[in-house]
Amino acid sequence: MSDKIETMGNSVIQHGPENSRIYLMKVGGADVPEIVGKLEKLAQKKSYSKIFAKVPLQLKPFFREEDYKAEAMVPGFYQGRDEAVFLAKFLSKERELEPKTDEISANLTIARSKAKQRTDTDIKSFRIKKAEPGDAENISGVFKRVFETYPFPVHDVGYIKDTMRGHICYFCAVEKDTKKIAAVSSAEIDATEKNVEMTDFATLPAYRGNGLAGALLERMESEMATMGIKKAYTIARALSVGVNILFARAGYEYAGTLINNTNICGQIESMNVWHKSFR
Repeated sequence: MSDKIETMGNSVIQHGPENSRIYLMKVGGADVPEIVGKLEKLAQKKSYSKIFAKVPLQLKPFFREEDYKAEAMVPGFYQGRDEAVFLAKFLSKERELEPKTDEISANLTIARSKAKQRTDTDIKSFRIKKAEPGDAENISGVFKRVFETYPFPVHDVGYIKDTMRGHICYFCAVEKDTKKIAAVSSAEIDATEKNVEMTDFATLPAYRGNGLAGALLERMESEMATMGIKKAYTIARALSVGVNILFARAGYEYAGTLINNTNICGQIESMNVWHKSFR
């Protein structure tokens, strides 16, 4: 069962045993500083091993007082002006240790070396489109095949439909001949703060190597820019060199690494934060 999303005062959190963490996704300013203690109490009660918070930079001191560490920082996150800081508090020594730091560092070096390079791919056999409710079942099917585990319930068709009606835009790469969805992605929009998380990139194994993720990202960026979004970011698997190359090539900047943050593809992995401004 996926972790649940709920409110805590005026704030939004995600938590559960799947990721063994609390994720403070959006903080209500009036909830600070009391929410810091509430998060700690919930984590202790549930025996979670990490608390992860995404908050405006000016709120950082309240969390630092309780031993949170800054793992990433993104400028212009809030309405293109104010900075966001990604903070972590580890509740177990094991969760705090990343044994593959050398591999993560090597992946970053490779990605940065390919920054803004274009790939010679041919997607003429595919159509890139914004998904519709009728695509939800096939989108969920792609996620099930690509991700053994995932931090949000993308395997659930109902979740896809519900979020599609709300704050998430899904995109598909459709094979023209077969009409089959070969790859998907999503844009999770915060219209108030004018930022978007570019996420959920999944390509079926038979279609990899065609540049579909890059084509999806390009379409997503175009769509988000027309909506007045000012900042795009992603939380990408640090051990996947391909996804880091994808964002580096698209002009995204590295912002930091979230240690042992997310249960994805069957295990808890560290994640890299990348960001890009839209003018």
